[in-house]
Amino acid sequence: SADGGRNLSLDSIPMGLPMSDPTAWATAMNNLGMAPMGMTGQPLLPDFDPALGMMTGIPPINPMMPGLGIVPPPIPPDMPAVKEIIHCKSCTLFPPNPHLPPPATRERPPGCKTVFVGGLPENGTEQIIMEVFEQCGEVIAIRKRKKNFCHIRFAEEFMVDKALYLSGYRIRLGSSTDKKDTGRLHVDFAQARDDLYEWECKQRMLAREERHRRRLEEERFRPPSPPPVVHYSDHECSVVAEKLKDDTKFLEAIQTLLTWIERGEVNRRTANNFYSMIQSANSHVRRLVNEKAAHEKEMEEAKEKFKLALSGILVQCE
Repeated sequence: SADGGRNLSLDSIPMGLPMSDPTAWATAMNNLGMAPMGMTGQPLLPDFDPALGMMTGIPPINPMMPGLGIVPPPIPPDMPAVKEIIHCKSCTLFPPNPHLPPPATRERPPGCKTVFVGGLPENGTEQIIMEVFEQCGEVIAIRKRKKNFCHIRFAEEFMVDKALYLSGYRIRLGSSTDKKDTGRLHVDFAQARDDLYEWECKQRMLAREERHRRRLEEERFRPPSPPPVVHYSDHECSVVAEKLKDDTKFLEAIQTLLTWIERGEVNRRTANNFYSMIQSANSHVRRLVNEKAAHEKEMEEAKEKFKLALSGILVQCE
């Protein structure tokens, strides 16, 4: 029944699975990358419903899914959240006291993919470190010093958060109680030049994509370009010459003629054609000037006629 599932204790969860079992580890790490509770039991996500045992937006778990047996039952709100024991092939990780405050961390550097791991057992080897942390994600490199600390670089940024979940865990190699075989892990963000360089490259790439997107957006709203001017040929020349004599097409034709001259189409072979087109343009302009003068003369005469008529009307009105 639902009440029976709620009364299950964490001790009833089978935790004897080795860490090498990827399904078991993935389900256990479900709490770390996705478990919405802190070390002191406070919810880290406001939209988390304790009765569901998962974040809002994550589809329900299929009961037939393999490895479901190690998923802890829903934790009542009044029960403090506790981290679980993690069994590895060569070592065991014991969770910290849930009543202690969470371990302090430095400010996260931009693009951080590297963590500092301190408190390693003196007898801990790179193989054991790899065994523990490769379950958080793909490990690119481990830089181990002679002392009991090292730096681990992951392939992706989210893997760092999984590694930080292990901070505060006590590690014991095998079943040994020797001081050199035990330690308390301290995992923190590390500042690495490679991470910063990759982050800056990514930011530049995003900026380029943003500029490209803006350019496409601007081109969408840009008014269309004027139609291109045709290249000079004898046939096009005869067409333009005819258009120069037509009042309705003169503007288009004169623009084509000017463009051809600017392009340097005038040479010994085409000089006669250009001369005749320029003559046509000049005669057209002279005709326009004469028409303008005639219209201005008519306007002056009309003004004089208007003044005379108006003065006669005013005299009669007086």
